Amino acid sequence: MVPANFHLLDLTQFWSPVGGGTRRYLAEKTAWMRRRLPGARHTLVVPGPTTRTEDHGLLRVRALRAPLASRTAQYRALLDRAAVMQAIAAERPDLIECSDPYQLAWTATAAGHALGIPVVAYYHSHFLEAYVEPVVRRWLGLALADAAVALGRRYAVRAYQRFARVLVPSPALADELRSWGLRNVTLAELGVDTRRFHPAANLEPSRRAERRARLGWPADRFVLLSVGRLAPEKNARVLFEAFAALAADERLHLAVVGDGPAAAALRRLPADRITWHPRLPAESLPDAYRAADLLVHPGVLETFGLVTVEAQACGLPVCGIRGTRMDRLAFGETLPLWSDANAPAALAKAVRRFVALAPDARHALGEQVAHAAERYDWAHAFEHIFGLYAETLSGSR
Repeated sequence: MVPANFHLLDLTQFWSPVGGGTRRYLAEKTAWMRRRLPGARHTLVVPGPTTRTEDHGLLRVRALRAPLASRTAQYRALLDRAAVMQAIAAERPDLIECSDPYQLAWTATAAGHALGIPVVAYYHSHFLEAYVEPVVRRWLGLALADAAVALGRRYAVRAYQRFARVLVPSPALADELRSWGLRNVTLAELGVDTRRFHPAANLEPSRRAERRARLGWPADRFVLLSVGRLAPEKNARVLFEAFAALAADERLHLAVVGDGPAAAALRRLPADRITWHPRLPAESLPDAYRAADLLVHPGVLETFGLVTVEAQACGLPVCGIRGTRMDRLAFGETLPLWSDANAPAALAKAVRRFVALAPDARHALGEQVAHAAERYDWAHAFEHIFGLYAETLSGSR
């Protein structure tokens, strides 16, 4: 294991005041370190509106002034390479983890090489599939999109082969990166905070009614829940078009937690059939899972699928799209009920299959999927990840 006074520095520009998967991963890591490594230190180097340093006991947050890149997600582009290098040099950590495939990947490895500090990467975003290919295809056509992906793969190999390790959250994604020629890939799956995400008498009618009242959801509808950023790469269009196809069924209500550039599509759906939470406090999210009847997750580009695990850990079945990296996250007997195509009509049909289940069958599914908490727990995930850190430290000596 890492030494008791271990100092870890995480570097990322996927940092937003309104949340996000990477920020949640870093917050869970800090919480785990407080429980298991109270003598350790955790430093975050992240973008912010101004340059400032905040100390919170074990945790130090070094925010560096960076321009806004997204108004809805409030992500910023950390472009000041010299400031990043100075922050790392001032901290002198034992190990650096970088969660960025762009300019910070090169800065992190350059700093590590200059200071003699091992550097690992966490591959949170499959950026070629989520951003490069769809953008180029949209504006320049399929042929140039294929060329851009091929070029991007060469870039990814060049950037990531500089790291001591590349941690990847999905076995299928790890295999894909290895097929590109990366030889330093290691599987490191993510998890869920089982102290917060658990069934908690999820199926008791009185408790569910209380939660729905707090959230402003109707008590007598079958509530479909969506959680996540409303953006093209999250397949929001398929979600909203599927719900439009389901709008004739007055039994259904859509609860949306999240915001993003695709949020405008919500206005084209029946206003009385939707409850939208652009900003839901993190402490309210478990109750949202427990109050809903089904999580609908149309994502096909997820590297892991945190909300899929969280929802199931709360006893909430999930309807996703088969044939993606999320298939392995479908617990119980839910996968055959998932959509068999990435299309609104197919997703709507899959939702209808869940709605048609008898109450006893839905109850049984809820009990089955709650076993996700046993398989994916942050405690197990970080035991493994920090073991990999220890191996990296040992190999660098």
